[in-house]
Amino acid sequence: MEHTERKKRIFSGIQPSGDLTLGSYMGAIKNWVALQDEYDCLYCIVDMHAITVRQVPADLRRRSLEQLAQYIACGLDPQKNIMFIQSHVPAHAELSWVLGCYTQFGELSRMTQFKQKSQQHADNITSGLFTYPVLMAADILLYQADLVPVGADQKQHVELCRDIAQRFNGIYGDVFTLPEPFIPKLGARVMSLAAPENKMSKSDPDGCVFLMDSPDDIRRKFKRAVTDCETAVKFDKENKPGVSNLLTIYSAATGKTIEEAEAEFAGQGYGVFKPAVGDAVIELLRPIREEAERLIKDKAYLQGIYAEGAERAAAVAHRTVRKVYKKIGFVER
Repeated sequence: MEHTERKKRIFSGIQPSGDLTLGSYMGAIKNWVALQDEYDCLYCIVDMHAITVRQVPADLRRRSLEQLAQYIACGLDPQKNIMFIQSHVPAHAELSWVLGCYTQFGELSRMTQFKQKSQQHADNITSGLFTYPVLMAADILLYQADLVPVGADQKQHVELCRDIAQRFNGIYGDVFTLPEPFIPKLGARVMSLAAPENKMSKSDPDGCVFLMDSPDDIRRKFKRAVTDCETAVKFDKENKPGVSNLLTIYSAATGKTIEEAEAEFAGQGYGVFKPAVGDAVIELLRPIREEAERLIKDKAYLQGIYAEGAERAAAVAHRTVRKVYKKIGFVER
């Protein structure tokens, strides 16, 4: 009987930066929507991770909710996925302390991200920044996750998470599922409109389109997009990075192939092409932006989603913590 097999579980921790970009939508989020039927997915807004860098409290609160609204507007279904806020499930902090006692100081000091971040924030190197990977391991192991979608920058943290889990299992038997890094099918790789040799990133706002940008803003950004001094709309990454990026975006927004897009603008020049890409993106994002704006105003609905999400997550997390506490010798509550 095949259908009784447990679906594999995916855990994804999302920093509440609030502003989702066209790049993150076309590159990743669009594909997550396809995962929700194949896997058990947990999407966690990791506000506890966010405070390793000093936050403005009102902004953090607002961004956590905006992020949730934008994910739902992108098509992640709160019934099919468990969507919750990390600080609402105390088990994350509880398991993190225990795992910290099974993590070596040396392992944490070798983390590349810690080295980079402590250089960036030399005046504020907190123990939270240092033990960040332990909390991340707790996030993943709490839910017995099989797969963790990660970018290259977080791969080392998943490896450490596996090491901690193996060490714990080696002492106490089979407690934790060993997670695998999951490199999801990537959609279009979207580059910056201002510097097409770099990935689109919110650190370069001129070259970045946000899901919540107004149609006028989007139009303006595409008009100013960097191209080259020729006029031919041709895909050639080496010699025409700007135009190639715009073709990639146009093709992802309209569902046309690159060849169809080249044919459509043959002999038309950038004056026609750039606004057309802008318009295609405006139409792609319009329903997402409108739905996200509607959800952000509906505080009661969002509250219902994250409260139910936390309850569902806590039920799973509590089982893990109970098992761990019993194994290490804590008196049962």
